[in-house]
Amino acid sequence: MAPATPTGRHDVSAETFPRERAAGQPVTEGWEGRIRQRLDGIVADGRWRSPRDFDARGPAGVLVDGGHSDGGREVVSFASNDYLGLSAHPTVVAAAHDAVDRWGAGSGGSRLVTGSRPVHHQLEAAVADWKGTEAAICYPTGYAANLGVLSVLGTAGARILSDELNHASIIDGCRLARADVAVYRHADPDHVDRLLAASDHPALVVTDTVFSMDGDVAPLADLAAVCRRHRAALVLDEAHAVLGPHPGPDVTDDLLVVRVGTLSKTLGALGGFVAAPRPVVDLLINASRPYIFTTAGSPADAAAGLAALGVLRSTDGAHRCARLADLVDRLAPGHPTPIVPVVLGTEHRAVAASAALLDRGLWVPAIRPPTVPVGTSRLRVTLSAAHTDHHVDRLVAALAAVASPEVGAGPGVTVGLAAR
Repeated sequence: MAPATPTGRHDVSAETFPRERAAGQPVTEGWEGRIRQRLDGIVADGRWRSPRDFDARGPAGVLVDGGHSDGGREVVSFASNDYLGLSAHPTVVAAAHDAVDRWGAGSGGSRLVTGSRPVHHQLEAAVADWKGTEAAICYPTGYAANLGVLSVLGTAGARILSDELNHASIIDGCRLARADVAVYRHADPDHVDRLLAASDHPALVVTDTVFSMDGDVAPLADLAAVCRRHRAALVLDEAHAVLGPHPGPDVTDDLLVVRVGTLSKTLGALGGFVAAPRPVVDLLINASRPYIFTTAGSPADAAAGLAALGVLRSTDGAHRCARLADLVDRLAPGHPTPIVPVVLGTEHRAVAASAALLDRGLWVPAIRPPTVPVGTSRLRVTLSAAHTDHHVDRLVAALAAVASPEVGAGPGVTVGLAAR
């Protein structure tokens, strides 16, 4: 150990930290130049982004835009993940209000210090019942949930197999893990089978159940069969699985399955969860850094999630799911999820198409690298049960003009290019 300083602290050798340049190599540019160079490159590549305020309660509202003459415009958003419109549901809003009145705005600490409130445990019990698992654990975000699961289960000596199109939170969880990581071809159980057969390490396979940029689904039963054959665990991120696929006994029986999800999409609140056998949850409570070392989600978020889960499991929730499925079929017949990509190719083309839709009062942001591979920039349409038939008919008609072959529509989902 390094010698103690007069303050009682210990010096840390510079050799503790990795270097990006050889010792003695001069720094050729200052931070201002480095940052400016990266920003200029982002602009040149057509990848510049900046957040814009959307003053709305539901899919329709005012998009604040400094370039607009009056500072804002009325738009209908097709970019939200509030798939069932539960963020504004009266029961959900009232539950959040009641939680603020009882416990205040924040939790005041991490879950293992002072941050747990009764509503956090009530939510975890309800999530476990919903997912049919022994237990559940909640995180402040779904992103943190993936970091927690993969860093804890992916210890040295283990192996993680990750779908090549998995969400960034899964990718970053794999990076934090000490396990060996292999990337398998998208939705390819045969490739998983070969990778597992070539290794004798304890393994886990991790996949989104619905892929967030393409809106396609993972072959869960086939992946489960491969995992079962090789005694591997299966981690499922169900963040976008509002319409399924919902793993049944053919996936969950005789297999360690860990189900990760979020409160912010299907349930319209904020937070993440992991539903799993009790030993897995106990391990996460005691070893997961994103759980141990962060302030607990607010009581209002937990209460909103709990109330939204109650709505989801009611007749109202069933009607909303059926409504959402109908709107998906109106836009893209036969498509399995409310994420509908319209691939246009280049960054500039996607940005131009998004701007043209915005001129028609429809907000569909352009999705560009690094979020998607180079050459697959796209419009990413997301539907909500809160959209009206008129909203969707307007979108269908606008896409027929903006994303037509004449402007370079790519091989994305074929939308119904005539309103019904």
